[in-house]
Amino acid sequence: MNRIIGIVTLACLLPALASGQNVVVEKELIYGRAHGSALLADIGYPENGEDLPAIIYVHGGRWRGGDRNYRQSLQVDQWADFGFFAMTIDHRLVGQTPAPAAYQDFLCAIRWVHAHAEEYGIDPDRVYVIGDSSGGHLAALAATLGDGPYERSGGWDGARSDIRAAISAAGPYELNTLSWGNLWTPMEGNVEEQRRIASPIHQITAATRPILVIHSDDDRSVPVQQAHDMAAALEAGNIQHRFVHYTDRGHMRITDEVIAETRAFIEEVEAR
Repeated sequence: MNRIIGIVTLACLLPALASGQNVVVEKELIYGRAHGSALLADIGYPENGEDLPAIIYVHGGRWRGGDRNYRQSLQVDQWADFGFFAMTIDHRLVGQTPAPAAYQDFLCAIRWVHAHAEEYGIDPDRVYVIGDSSGGHLAALAATLGDGPYERSGGWDGARSDIRAAISAAGPYELNTLSWGNLWTPMEGNVEEQRRIASPIHQITAATRPILVIHSDDDRSVPVQQAHDMAAALEAGNIQHRFVHYTDRGHMRITDEVIAETRAFIEEVEAR
C-alpha cells in the first residue's frame, strides 16, 4: 500500500489544539481500487493511540467535482489532535462514473477503517462520518440506507460497513425535488425510483443511526426546507438527532462552528 508519512509536531498545529501528543499524517493512501483506479485518502491519528474514535470526511461538489482538499474540508491533523483517527477521501465523480459510484466508494472507505481498526488502534464501534453538501448527503445515506441494494466494490468486501453516527452540513435529503438531483442518474433502473432509494429522508428506519443536521436559511444550493423535513422525519422515527439551524451562514462547509457542533454531538451520542 502506498503511503507518504509525516509526523506533525505541536509547533505545526494551532495553539488552541495543543494536546501534548504527536500526530501522524499519511498522504495519498490507497483505500480501494475501482475498475483499476486507485481511490485516495489522507489520514491522521495520534501516535500510539488506543481505542480511538474514527471520523471519515467526504467532500461536497454535487458528486461531480471537488476532492478531499476541497474548500474548508476536514483537517486530519486537527482531528487527530482531538484524539481521533481521521480520514478524508476522494471518490469517483459522476462525470466519469455514474451514481451510485460515489456512495459505493464511501462505503468502501468505511469498510477500510473497520478492516484496519486493530492496526491503527481504532474502536470499531465508534466510527463517525461527516460531509458537506453532496458529502452531507452521502454521510446521511450511510446512516439511513447503509449498504442498501448496492454491490460492494473497491475492496474489503468482508469488513463491516456500519457507523455510530453521521454529521451532515448543508446536505440534501430528497433528490427528486433537488434542483441538481438530476446529476444522480444511475445507468440502470427507473431514475426517479433510484433517486428515491438514494434519498436519506425515505430510508429512515428503526435501524437509522444518529444524525446531526446542520443548515442555514440562506443556503442557495440546498433549500433549508430539506433540512426541516429531514429533522421532522427523524423526530417522527424517534431517531436520535439534532438540527442546528442558522440564518445567515450560506452553503456551509466544515467551519469552526460545524466542528464545535460535531464534537458536541459526538459527546451526546457517546453519552447514550
